[in-house]
Amino acid sequence: MAETSLQTVNSGSNPPATTETRSWTVSPRIDIVETDDEVRLYADMPGVKPEDVDIRFENGELSVHGRRTVVHHDKSRTAWENPIQGYYRTFRLTEQIASDRIQAELKNGVLTLHLPKIEAVKPRRITVRG
Repeated sequence: MAETSLQTVNSGSNPPATTETRSWTVSPRIDIVETDDEVRLYADMPGVKPEDVDIRFENGELSVHGRRTVVHHDKSRTAWENPIQGYYRTFRLTEQIASDRIQAELKNGVLTLHLPKIEAVKPRRITVRG
């Protein structure tokens, strides 16, 4: 992946503390794949539902925030080995990414972000005529 397409802004720090983020929030593990047409991010976010993901693009930064909902509200816990309740990660995008065409999907605990490249940076084959 070209370093000019995407840069990690935070790789383990928590977002600013708000009422919504005062619980355990961690940086999800991310795989990044670059093709000729796009940069793809795969973020591990187990326990998060699509309606509990908030993705924002502002001032050149793409932020991803996912909240796990607490299950078994009416039960007392005997053991609680996974205190993680939220995920947060921020990336800085350059002009090489078409921010107006970013798409996201969440399946089986993996959030996939499609960051399409602008046409000017895509490789192009030049035909040679004889």
